[in-house]
Amino acid sequence: MMTSAVCLPLLRFPRCRIQTLPHFNVPRHSPGVCSTVKLLGSHCLESLRPKSTVSGTRNIEKSENSKVRHEFLDQKVQPSTIISSVPSCFRSIQFDDAKCQILENWNPKQLVNVFVFDIETTGFCIEIARIVEIAIRDLSGGRNSCFHTLINPDQHVPNSRIHGITTNMVNRPEVPRMNDFIPILMQYIRSRQQTPRSISLFIAHNARRFDVPFLVREFSRCSMDVPSNWMFLDTLPLARELMKLNGSRQFSLQALSGHFDIQLNDQPHRAMSDVNLLSAILEKMTVEMKLTIADLLEKSFQAQDLIDSMKNKKKS
Repeated sequence: MMTSAVCLPLLRFPRCRIQTLPHFNVPRHSPGVCSTVKLLGSHCLESLRPKSTVSGTRNIEKSENSKVRHEFLDQKVQPSTIISSVPSCFRSIQFDDAKCQILENWNPKQLVNVFVFDIETTGFCIEIARIVEIAIRDLSGGRNSCFHTLINPDQHVPNSRIHGITTNMVNRPEVPRMNDFIPILMQYIRSRQQTPRSISLFIAHNARRFDVPFLVREFSRCSMDVPSNWMFLDTLPLARELMKLNGSRQFSLQALSGHFDIQLNDQPHRAMSDVNLLSAILEKMTVEMKLTIADLLEKSFQAQDLIDSMKNKKKS
């Protein structure tokens, strides 16, 4: 597709098909309990186990069935290393490949990695509900550029009718709890970054009011902070702007897919399905609205911005 000098067709990816990870032979001390697993590398600097970066102590949720030690490397982490180091007991963690996409008409002064992500939860209340599924897609494509897993919330899932995820599906030893998953997530994102200081731009629909607040809350429960080089973009305001120009008041992913005549045969309201759909929408949306990566970054926000905003609302 031809575009002008200011227009950036972000995505032209095929659907991402999820395949189960091969079984890695990791010794276990007892059934359902993972042994200590270290990421490969010559220098291990620090434990990736959740810990606070600020003064004071928080209560860290303990994982009874999964006790995994993760460590940073003193070098760029390769995606293959991430996969090989995921404990075999976490069989719900899955990776797959996507077509590589060259970002055109953009000569960045600072490298940016763009991810589309989505979560499913046990409800809408951030203080009570928990994440039960997360999917991420690196839009630069390539090997292992799709990342998906269920999350063990250690609680009942009352809204299975919405996303089809049941309590029995997630409250299992092979499904990681959040305090074991976050270190794996951070290593995965680091493995996809072009440089250690690259900005990671995470894009989700309704990110500001739903996905990011839940993510921030889960990090907080594990006494961790969302990395400062993670930026977030909410496509909902973009959808409102676009659809209003076309005389519509419908801004959901389904409405956008109808507007752009996008048809995907994935299950709706599952994280990877919504990621695939938003990825397809984003390509057409950025072309129609003539948005560049620089434009998206200008509209993005940090987790700390959201935290400060929530604190100010409580004060007022």
